[in-house]
Amino acid sequence: MRKLREFYIGGRWVPALSTAGHTLIDSTTEQPFDTVALGGRNDVDAAVMAAKLAFPAWAASEPGERMALIRRIREIYSERVEDMARAISQEMAAPIELARTRQAPAALRHMTNFLAVMEHFEFVRQLGPHAPDDRILMEPIGVVGMITPWNWPMSQVALKVVPALLAGCTMVLKPSELAPLSSVLLAEIIHEAGAPAGVFNLIQGDGLTAGARLVEHPDVAMISFTGSTRAGASIMKGAADTFKRVALELGGKGANLIFADAEEDAVERGVRQCFINSGQNCNAPTRMLVERSIYDEAVEKARTAAQSIAVGPSSAEGAHMGPVISERQFDRVQSLIETGIREGARLVAGGIGRPAGFNRGFFVQPTVFADVSNDMMIAREEIFGPVLSILPFSDEEDAVAIANDTPYGLTNYVQSSDGARRNRLARRLQSGMVEMNGQPRGAGSPFGGVRHSGGAREGGVWGLEEYMVVKSVSGWAS
Repeated sequence: MRKLREFYIGGRWVPALSTAGHTLIDSTTEQPFDTVALGGRNDVDAAVMAAKLAFPAWAASEPGERMALIRRIREIYSERVEDMARAISQEMAAPIELARTRQAPAALRHMTNFLAVMEHFEFVRQLGPHAPDDRILMEPIGVVGMITPWNWPMSQVALKVVPALLAGCTMVLKPSELAPLSSVLLAEIIHEAGAPAGVFNLIQGDGLTAGARLVEHPDVAMISFTGSTRAGASIMKGAADTFKRVALELGGKGANLIFADAEEDAVERGVRQCFINSGQNCNAPTRMLVERSIYDEAVEKARTAAQSIAVGPSSAEGAHMGPVISERQFDRVQSLIETGIREGARLVAGGIGRPAGFNRGFFVQPTVFADVSNDMMIAREEIFGPVLSILPFSDEEDAVAIANDTPYGLTNYVQSSDGARRNRLARRLQSGMVEMNGQPRGAGSPFGGVRHSGGAREGGVWGLEEYMVVKSVSGWAS
């Protein structure tokens, strides 16, 4: 793919200035299939300059013009959604059905939801009746550096690019070097939609070089990052000298609280939600907390559910679990499974090694541990693979104490037919999101966490305002 050795800067495809590259590996076959250029300092500087030059005109454009651009992007994206699904499936090994039904369409949903927010968004607001000549102006923050992950490539890219465009920002996107194909396709779509030159720029690269330069660049006003907590901490430090706004969406270790009065399918639902996308989800419910009176029954249900999950190549049709993205990720997951066994957790499904029938590829067995204590590494580390830990609790107080005993705070889950209990727990659980009884959060609900899970809010009006600064004005002429 020629454009993997080019970057989209200033409205055109230009050759990478850096000679470095990264070999892309097929996670099913372990064979290389292409090489992506890794941008250096000069590549980043060129992209930032293009965004800087484009900012004044784009910031001054009418909101309706920006909305029209997103509508054109959405229309073209819809026509190429199968291409996008295949790109995602190839680059990060999502099974093609998952790529078609969940991964690729996520960007379309985000576009639709942000356009709905824009219909009623006020860029100029009254302060209040006590100050009739005061106004609050919502203005674009400037050039935004965006660093996105490989696990949900288009979902995370769209959650940044779309609201930033609508806010009036210009941007430089650096996707993960492990998942470059989908962002190249998006750049083609944005170009075809007629985005002004320099408003959207794409560079490829790794975190240590291209990512670090974006973070430290004095002309970048904001960094929006999705990735590991470790990398998030590094970005905060790197951005400090230039006083950037930093929006972080980081890791998680979600607790799924299952009470005795939960729905019959609560355990199976929790297992499958943990293992979707091969467990490579920051909001996965990887700690299943079960009330003691139903604990043994829940463990058996979890075993049955895990053993019923088929594993297969990402290119194969059907609802199965694919491999994890890389050898490095495979080795990490295997090491943590070994750690769980060594720590004394009871292995009830899966375990070390590839599933039966696989002698190559980064395939991991759907793995379930029972009798886990919250001080074990498998209960504290974000594994980012198909590994579930089950812990017992005695009562509501005990469940809350265990759930909150983590440095993370992204998503927690509650399963109970007692509405008053659910409401109490929603307030007490220390996380940015709480999902209850299998009901997904609605369109426009913000995604984000607290503590080591970061503080960004992506989606809805909050996701739009992330890319704006608030200016207060007196003496406004009506």
